[in-house]
Amino acid sequence: MNRREFLGAAAAAASPAPQQGKPNLVYVFADQLGYQRCGYAGDEYARTPNIDRLAAQGCNLRQAISNTPVCAPYRASLMTGKCQSSTGMVINELRLSPEHECFGHVLTRSGYQTAYIGKWHLWANQWGGHELPRNGFVPPGPYRLGFDGLWAAYNFSHDYYGAPYYRDTLKRLTWEGYEPDSQTTLAIDFIRQNAKANRPFAVFLSWGPPHDPWTWKNVPEKYADMYRRVNLPLRPNFSETQDPYGDGWARLPENPRTVIPERMRVYYAQTASIDYNLGRLMEALEAAGVSKNTILVFTSDHGEMFGSHGRMGKYNFYEEAIRVPFLVRWPAKVPAKTVSEALFGAPDIMPTLLSMMGLPVPRGVEGHDFSRHVMGQGGAEPEAAFLQGMGTTAAWRDGTEWRAVRDHDYTYAVYRRDGSELLFHHRRDPYQLVNLAQDRSHAATLKHYREKLAAMRKERNDNFESCTWYRDHWTRERNIINTATGVKHDLAKLDRIARRYFPEGIPAPDR
Repeated sequence: MNRREFLGAAAAAASPAPQQGKPNLVYVFADQLGYQRCGYAGDEYARTPNIDRLAAQGCNLRQAISNTPVCAPYRASLMTGKCQSSTGMVINELRLSPEHECFGHVLTRSGYQTAYIGKWHLWANQWGGHELPRNGFVPPGPYRLGFDGLWAAYNFSHDYYGAPYYRDTLKRLTWEGYEPDSQTTLAIDFIRQNAKANRPFAVFLSWGPPHDPWTWKNVPEKYADMYRRVNLPLRPNFSETQDPYGDGWARLPENPRTVIPERMRVYYAQTASIDYNLGRLMEALEAAGVSKNTILVFTSDHGEMFGSHGRMGKYNFYEEAIRVPFLVRWPAKVPAKTVSEALFGAPDIMPTLLSMMGLPVPRGVEGHDFSRHVMGQGGAEPEAAFLQGMGTTAAWRDGTEWRAVRDHDYTYAVYRRDGSELLFHHRRDPYQLVNLAQDRSHAATLKHYREKLAAMRKERNDNFESCTWYRDHWTRERNIINTATGVKHDLAKLDRIARRYFPEGIPAPDR
């Protein structure tokens, strides 16, 4: 089924929008939490009772993936409903154009009280310098992409004690105590106030953990003590051989069999800490009397490799990087213990949730509406998910670009640098240990996925260029001015907003 056929079938099967009051939305996402690291997904070492409880109370989208598993590209897809090549967010540390029709715009126009709390990562003036106001403060107005209500956010930071955030001025504020605790308290206060006033609300809560740095000082003692002496095993696909296609962020540390399990202990402790805060949110919704008519989402932007396939980090097509938890609870509409195997990706989040809320989906959205799947009704779905790796994690360096396609059975990927192909039957081979691309008996299958990927690239006008090509043709000084859609953004117009706050101008580009 091609995209046009899918959209037609989905439209024909769509159920009427809910009419009994506007549902609230609480969208909670962790940073770097992989699906495989959750208790409900089978990890016996995870201490995630609230995440597991949420999985049983609503819908578990078991095949949810991050189509570009790195922070900023995922967030751009979340906000726009578009894929990486259409937002131009090809790597981290770029500034997304505010000219897209975004999630926050629809919510605000529809009368919702909005709140955005936590990491943003869609604003940048330069690579690095995260502590500088010009890189951490997102000016009120268009660059907040429609989130015109409560704003308590920063662009990038992962020091969870004494972490910075900004409101509507350049005054740098600091979260009290452990960052996720304070952020959750603020979200709960916002929920209580709006519930009491009977106003529909939408909260986006972006937690930093379990993103590195994985040091014991970056997690509360209560959770550190749960894991200090736990022997966490490496996955069966762990390798001490560096993956030659990984960028600098993907490199294994020295003595990986010793260092990586120690980092994992902190990672699991951080995960336990956010699970606690998810429980606080669930209790607050119940206490405020709005739990039944609130869509509560818990997810993550991508996973973490921890040495699988000789890699750290996430910017690749392997299961450890792309598979994420995606749980949706809405007691009024979503049956408990619903499990969906639909091929659900980041561009699908916005149209699916807006449809569930009975709100209009912007015309430019490329993702699919999976609301019927979430509500246990099944329906049409695309044949495969399209994955894009358009450069390094955050720097303009060539040599790691890839494209991939994933369906219910196979993952097919190709590297631009030398045309190297990988084909895994991830259902039978979940650790992706056997590359079938060199197996003559799978020649027909390989040909099928080559053609499928070519068709998906063509549909998105994706020319599979080098990382620095995108730098030179799509960006100016970390602003995105062009994309595969051919829509050009006016840099001078966009920069006027920033210059009101930063009259010294934009730093010289890091080329």
